[in-house]
Amino acid sequence: MAAQMAVNSGASLWGPLKELWETVEGAVLRRQPESFHLLDLQLKKHKPHFLSLFKNPPKSAEQREKVRKASTEGIAIQGQQGSRLLPEQLLSEAFILSDLFDVGELAALELLLAGEQQQSHFPGLTRGLVAVLLYWDGKLCVANSLRTLIQSRHGKTFTLDLSGELVSLTTHFTDELMSQGLTKRILTLVTEINLTREFERLQKERGLGNEKHRKGVADLIKECRQALADSLFAWTCQSPLSKDDTLALIAHLETVSPQADGSLDTVNLALVMALMYCLDVSFIEQGTEDRDDLLQALPMLTERDYVSAVHSRLTDSQPWKLPGLQAVCRLTWALSLRVLSQLPQGAALVEFTEADEALADQSVLEDVFLFIKEGMLDCEGFIQEEFYIRRLHSLITDFLALMPMKVKQLRNRADEDARLVHMSLQMDNEPPSSLRKDLDNLMMLIGEFYNKDPFGMELGLEYWCPTDPLQHNSLQGSYLGITLQRPPHKQVVLSKFVRQMGDLLPSTLYISYLRMLKGLANGPQCAHYCFSLLKTNGASHGDNIQGVAGSPVSWEHFFHSLMLYHENLRRDLPNPDAAHYRHPPLRGITQRELEGLTSFLQLLTTIITWSENARLALCEHPQWTPVVVMLGLLQCSVPPVLKAELLHCLAAFGKSPEIAASLWQSLEYTQILQTVRTPGQRQAAGIEVELNEIESSCEEYPLTRGFCHLISTLAESSLPLNLGAGLRVPGFQPYLNFLRDSVFLAFPTRAYRRPAEKWEVADATLEVFHKLLRDYEPQPSDFIQEMVELQGEQVPAHKPPGHSIMFHLLNDSPMLALCLSVLEEGVRQLDTYAPFPGKKHLESAVLHCLCLLDLTLQKEVVFMDLLRESQASLLVSPLEQLLQGVSPQTRRADHIVNVARYLYHNDSNPEAAFQSSKILRRIANYPNIQDRLVGDFTHDQVVSDKLMAGFVECLDNDEAEEGTETENDSDSQKTVARIRHETQVHILNLLITSLELKTPNLALYLLGYEVKKRVSSTNLQDPGVLGCPRSCLHAILSLLQRGTEKRSGPVLTRHAPHLAELCYQVIYQLCACSETSGPTMRYLRTSQDFLFSHLQHLPFILPGDQIAALSQMSWLMKTAAIELRVTSLNRQRSHTQRLVNLLLDDQPHSQLAAEGECGMEEETRSVSGFLHFDSVSKVRRKLLTVLDAIEFSQDMPELLQLDFFERTQIEQVISNCEHVNEQGHTVCNVKLLHRVLVAEVNALQGMAAIGQRPLLMEEVNSILQQVVERNRVRRSLSAKRHALQSWRSLVETLLTACPADLIAVEDKQLIIRDLLLDLHDKVLSEDAAGELMPIVAGAVFTLTAHLSQSVLSEHQQGAGLETSSGFASIANSALHLILRKLLDFILSTGGGYQRLRAHLYGSLLYYLQIAQKPEEPDTLQTAGKAMWERLTAPEDGFSKLQSENLTIVESYGRALMEVVCRDACDGHEISRMLALAVLDRILSIDHQNQWLVYVCNSGYLRSLVESLRQDDTALQSLLTPQPPLLKPLYIYESKIALLTRVAKTNQGAVELLRCGLVAQLIECQVFDMIPERESHRDRLMRDPTGFIPSPMDRYRQILLPTLRLFQVILTSTTMNHQQGAAQILQWLIVHADTIQSLLRCPELSIGALQELSLLTGIISKTALPGTLEAGGEVNGTALMEFQGHINRFQRLCLLLLSRLAGSERERLMKQAEMTAAADSAERREEMEVAMQQVCANIMEYCHILLLQSSAQAQFTICLFSPFGSEPTGRDGGRADLTSSLPNMAYSRSPSLGLVLFLLKNSTTDFFRFHQSHRQSLGKLQSLDQLPPEELKELCQGLVPGPGGVEKISSVQRSLLANRRLVQLVNNRAKLLALCFYIIETCLFVLWRHLEYYLLHCTPSDPKDSPVPGATLYRSRFADDSFGNLQASTRRGAISQVTKQDLELLKSDMAAGFGEALQRKLLEVEGLYNQVRSRYTFIQALVRRIRGLLRQLKT
Repeated sequence: MAAQMAVNSGASLWGPLKELWETVEGAVLRRQPESFHLLDLQLKKHKPHFLSLFKNPPKSAEQREKVRKASTEGIAIQGQQGSRLLPEQLLSEAFILSDLFDVGELAALELLLAGEQQQSHFPGLTRGLVAVLLYWDGKLCVANSLRTLIQSRHGKTFTLDLSGELVSLTTHFTDELMSQGLTKRILTLVTEINLTREFERLQKERGLGNEKHRKGVADLIKECRQALADSLFAWTCQSPLSKDDTLALIAHLETVSPQADGSLDTVNLALVMALMYCLDVSFIEQGTEDRDDLLQALPMLTERDYVSAVHSRLTDSQPWKLPGLQAVCRLTWALSLRVLSQLPQGAALVEFTEADEALADQSVLEDVFLFIKEGMLDCEGFIQEEFYIRRLHSLITDFLALMPMKVKQLRNRADEDARLVHMSLQMDNEPPSSLRKDLDNLMMLIGEFYNKDPFGMELGLEYWCPTDPLQHNSLQGSYLGITLQRPPHKQVVLSKFVRQMGDLLPSTLYISYLRMLKGLANGPQCAHYCFSLLKTNGASHGDNIQGVAGSPVSWEHFFHSLMLYHENLRRDLPNPDAAHYRHPPLRGITQRELEGLTSFLQLLTTIITWSENARLALCEHPQWTPVVVMLGLLQCSVPPVLKAELLHCLAAFGKSPEIAASLWQSLEYTQILQTVRTPGQRQAAGIEVELNEIESSCEEYPLTRGFCHLISTLAESSLPLNLGAGLRVPGFQPYLNFLRDSVFLAFPTRAYRRPAEKWEVADATLEVFHKLLRDYEPQPSDFIQEMVELQGEQVPAHKPPGHSIMFHLLNDSPMLALCLSVLEEGVRQLDTYAPFPGKKHLESAVLHCLCLLDLTLQKEVVFMDLLRESQASLLVSPLEQLLQGVSPQTRRADHIVNVARYLYHNDSNPEAAFQSSKILRRIANYPNIQDRLVGDFTHDQVVSDKLMAGFVECLDNDEAEEGTETENDSDSQKTVARIRHETQVHILNLLITSLELKTPNLALYLLGYEVKKRVSSTNLQDPGVLGCPRSCLHAILSLLQRGTEKRSGPVLTRHAPHLAELCYQVIYQLCACSETSGPTMRYLRTSQDFLFSHLQHLPFILPGDQIAALSQMSWLMKTAAIELRVTSLNRQRSHTQRLVNLLLDDQPHSQLAAEGECGMEEETRSVSGFLHFDSVSKVRRKLLTVLDAIEFSQDMPELLQLDFFERTQIEQVISNCEHVNEQGHTVCNVKLLHRVLVAEVNALQGMAAIGQRPLLMEEVNSILQQVVERNRVRRSLSAKRHALQSWRSLVETLLTACPADLIAVEDKQLIIRDLLLDLHDKVLSEDAAGELMPIVAGAVFTLTAHLSQSVLSEHQQGAGLETSSGFASIANSALHLILRKLLDFILSTGGGYQRLRAHLYGSLLYYLQIAQKPEEPDTLQTAGKAMWERLTAPEDGFSKLQSENLTIVESYGRALMEVVCRDACDGHEISRMLALAVLDRILSIDHQNQWLVYVCNSGYLRSLVESLRQDDTALQSLLTPQPPLLKPLYIYESKIALLTRVAKTNQGAVELLRCGLVAQLIECQVFDMIPERESHRDRLMRDPTGFIPSPMDRYRQILLPTLRLFQVILTSTTMNHQQGAAQILQWLIVHADTIQSLLRCPELSIGALQELSLLTGIISKTALPGTLEAGGEVNGTALMEFQGHINRFQRLCLLLLSRLAGSERERLMKQAEMTAAADSAERREEMEVAMQQVCANIMEYCHILLLQSSAQAQFTICLFSPFGSEPTGRDGGRADLTSSLPNMAYSRSPSLGLVLFLLKNSTTDFFRFHQSHRQSLGKLQSLDQLPPEELKELCQGLVPGPGGVEKISSVQRSLLANRRLVQLVNNRAKLLALCFYIIETCLFVLWRHLEYYLLHCTPSDPKDSPVPGATLYRSRFADDSFGNLQASTRRGAISQVTKQDLELLKSDMAAGFGEALQRKLLEVEGLYNQVRSRYTFIQALVRRIRGLLRQLKT
């Protein structure tokens, strides 16, 4: 029991019933594909609801008790856990509701809970009031479902074309209901449910709210009754009722009473029609294929009881409450009996069928025709139902056709009565009172009935029998759509009736006969027949008895009479100046004549309205001249009513443009509106007087309305510019002035007898203004004051009427004020929700006002621009500013608010809402107004809520439908649905426009964000939560969310693709804007799960509208990219993970599969997948399916084929008509183009042009079609680009922004592989559009970069280094495939697309990087491996992949080489740099040198080398303090890098020398432009970001690569070494000043040290004696000069050594320590290496010089002076090197002590470095065991910024630590090598010098040496090769060596080179050199030096 007592929060009396109705509607009316089973389930579930129709669940004590306790004990709610306590207030409301509707207490409580839930949809209502609406809505859902189910039955009247199974289901179901007494239940309910009674009950319990609520409840109750009655009607249409049910229906009708005006209400009308269909047997005559089945089911034929029961009931003499109704039923029965009597089955029923005549007589006596006309036709619902009209048509025609004798009787009776009347008139008696008007009523009924034809069925055609057999086929008698040669009998009888009634027509029937004809002439074909009838009537009765020639019903007679009236009345034409003009005599026309004339004019108007032939034939008739006669009559004194009819008739004539033009002139001529005042005339005449004098006093304005109608019609066809020329200033202006000033501006103040007429007048004038403004296009000529000549003087000409209206609307004029006042009045009246007279016309007037405002806003920009250019003296203000003015009625600035309030009435007035949204959207474009608007909209809370509700209601509207413009607009429902859709589009565009403007703006207010506080502080909630109203955002989301839970995906994307696209765009804009992003994304994520639910349905495939589908996906993917980025930043892993899995998984998702429906696509997928190994379980990744949906091919329109126009000119015109539309696409304005082309065609003169006009117009048409197609192609390409761009950004976000560990490395590689291969396949297909290539290239670049990164990081982690499939998780074959596709892509781009190739080169570089071996730690052991071991080692993965890559690259041969080389040599800078890099990379792996050979042979290398000279000027400009651009620098670096790569092979280096590389660089002057040291000002000017380097750094960026290039050339050119060295030495000498200043560099920063290390390296290899001679081409004098430079280089190098090894060493070390603290550790290491390198280079230089000078010590040159003391000044002061030396003569060369000092320091350093190397190596080998602090410390150097280390994951941390350790180890290994080399060279230099000084040197003491210095130079300079290289040094320094010096040297050396040092040196060799080939070299040297020193001791 507890389970049953749980409360359904959706309300069992509403929620499930709403669902039922949606299912029925979906299945029957929308024909949704999968609805049959749903419907079956719903019908089984809700059968009890239908059986006990509208019965409520009963009350019970138990329920009451349970509800009472809900506030203390709580109550269970379905779908929620536990019970919920409810407030007392709610429970008491539930009891009230329970009593009010007599429903069970639980059901009432449910209704209230549902009301609370739905409250946000009904702003301003309490939950109780909403519950009342829901209660009746639930009832209505049942009633509507019942009606729809019954309509879908199979039957005799109509079919809905549904599937057979569905029809049989509904038929079976409804049959069952009927058998259970449905009819009686419906009849009971119709009687019981009474609006007044219900309202009284609700009123008593305060169950009624505001006007809108009252109207809502009333409408629901009315619709319930109507739907029930309609159900019965629909049943009887299809199948008859049983006997009891029929009798019950008759019994109900007996008691029916009429409404106040005597007509039936719509419910009873439906029941009457139900009975009429029930008794209908006329369908038997139609002879359809299922006729026999239908006959079997007809109880009138099969059940005798049925006929007798109905017959006795209808013939019963008991009068009904409404006798007319009884008469209708009797007539219906009589006609059915007459049909039965003619059937074979009717023989058995003869006793009943006999009575048909009597019954018919009876019904005629009871005025049946009068009742049908007044009681049924006047009912508002009658003409809205097609089958009512058809049934009544069949009733009338059956009566005329089946009872001809009865009709004859009626005619005879009428003739008799006419005679009596005639006699009594002649005798001046009262006519007899017993006159019957039956025929009169019948004719009036026919006239009235056929006069309205809302469905365009033209049923009146059945009354016209084509007499002429040769007439056109379509005019032949058609009966039920079947064209027959001989018309059917019925048609013949009916047409005979029409003709005979007109013969000898008595005057009493004259008017009714004309009215009947007017009804029967309604329709194009009927009008034609009627026109012919009246034409022939006149001709055949030439000599008639009556005085007037011809029949009285003929054109002849009519027009003759009109002319006579005109003749008579014209004589009485009053003199305008006569005093009695005020009251002209009306003796001309009697009342009877007036009615006759009116009827005739109405008939004429109907005929000429429908038939153009009749219009032209009558107008051009020479005798009748109707237009002239009518205009004449208008000048006579006839009643205004008749004048109005004449004007309407003239308006009908004016529908033809040919007639309209002449009609204008006639109108002007007759001065109906006086436009010309004759001099001396005292007062006005014409219509203006009639309006002010006659109509105003009568308080009726038919004439004015007729005049407005005439002008409106004429304005549509043409406005003659020269109207009234000669007599006045020509033009339309006087008419406009009259309409504006006398009619429109005065309409509110006039008195009206009929209140509705006020709005009719306003509507009529506003319609004219609307048409005039609509057709006006501002032209420059409108703003120039033109003059015309009038009676000899110049007067200003009139402007076009549209211009005048614009001018009035762009000023604060009375006209604008009145328009705005009409809008205000309109919205005030609509807010009452009450009917009032003239409502329809008020709505129409409001619509015209809105259109005027919209058109003004649309045209004002052009108007004001032209006005500005013309410099005319007009003053206008923009309308959007005028609309902000203060309203005189309310004293508030609420005009725009009033416009917006029409949105609130979207359900009743969709067009006004549409125009309102258009105006608001135009105003929204002005940012300055938005701010004010937000204030106006939010100023008054009540209005603010209403406005918000209006916008939301428009967006929420269920009835909106997206349709194409081309559809036939006949279906008004479709049109309204499309208007509603357009309103939604405008509102969304308004939001999109506003969101781009500054805050606060309208969009933020409408979407529910804070506009008074900071936007980002908004807290979005579901509607109703925390009092949050339902905003446009909720509406947009509910539109989008509909259907997301089903497999088919969001409904909106398919049903309204454009709307869905805009909705997604709004959501994206909210997410992308920084202020709204936070609140929006939080809300979408938490409350809606929006993105996931939509992304899972991607891709959207819309076969009809691919462009919209792509745009929808674009916005959605862009939003998803933002979401991924945001959730990653906020570390919301689960959210990111879900989305990532959704987009990337290739496993099928469980949740959709769990529904147990396997879609078609799944099955086909698994069938195709069956062939692949294990791919059945895989599905295609979501990202790839989206990519599949973007079609890369684009069908381009063909070129124009023109015969008449010139193609180039047409293309020019087309491009002139192009503009950028709202979406940012460049499209051609087709309407404008059409105007231009048509004007061109019209301008052609001559007969030939006229003859060719159709052909020309055909060509114009083809041009326009072509342009439309072009526009479509542009939109399509743009949509594809946008979609691809969004897809790319989503992919890039997935790869870059999401945490790396969300996707496993191997998965990531496979995903990238799939994406890359698919992208390439699509872009490389034959027909891929070039416009999409750049985006693809960008995506390929990113993907390749990530692939490379992923593979490399996988390697660093050491996972899967050598898997079976290849290199990494991704198989080698896949990598090769990617490379091939990439190269294909590069080649497919051909000559163009250079920028695009930049991306592809980048991708190629990233790809080739994969096979690059990572840096390995130098363990110092590798040198020990034998060469053989290294050669036979197995090939590792890297080199294998590299060689395979090379094979693939080479397979592309010359084509690829050509493309890359061409791009490297010229073009866009970035492409060049990347192409150079690609060349560099390929050359580095190309061991066969094929590419090198190509580059050399094809001249590209020479071209590159020669371009260096051109770069010189650009590079020089870079060294100014503020450089223009850094591009030249990057290009230069790239070129030098490539040349360096080329130089690394001997062949390449030789080729470079041959191309004159060094010669080109010698000519570059940039090397001489060393920037000054930075001043303080320069530092301030520096780029704060540090991106732009300082001038000195830029100089180094130019110099260092060049020096490296020289170094590489020197190293590579082994064979031709001398030639290269000589050229480079020349470079050094040419730039000697620069080089020397660099060598003297005062401040040794890291940059300076790097320069020095490279420079000294080059000098040590080139500045040698003999280099120049080897180079040749140098003459003697130059040689001398060069030697001087070389000596200088040598001296500077030694000086530098003394600084680095001696005096400044300590200071530099300290400086390095300090930089390390401030900067990264890497800088310190670089500095150490550079210092050691410089020392090593200089020592090598000394070494070479010593060796080159001589092989034996006694002939060697001496570079160091013989002093052994070490340099002092270690405290950092700059000590003089020679301060410890006794003799100043030696100051120029450093002492040997320096070498010893360097040796000692290097030895110490060696141990320090060795220790550090060992430690780092140990850490590297046990990386896993390192503590986290140490890991962090290691990463610190590689991660920029404070706290950067904290943010990275542990895996990355260990990878970085690994990289840092490898760096450290290798740095130490390098330092060790350098130290070792310095130690070796120092020892060698020491040994050579000591050997010389101690063994061969003779002291300069005079007593020791007889010939001082003679032995020194004996053999040294025999060949003068050394020239004077060291002459000065030698002679100066060493010729003065004294014995004392040598002694001192000995003792210093012995002290310095002690045991400790020797031990250390041997240890160094032991540690380092064991595995090297030079082992024991140090040992030997140490031994020799020791020997020298010892020997001398002894």
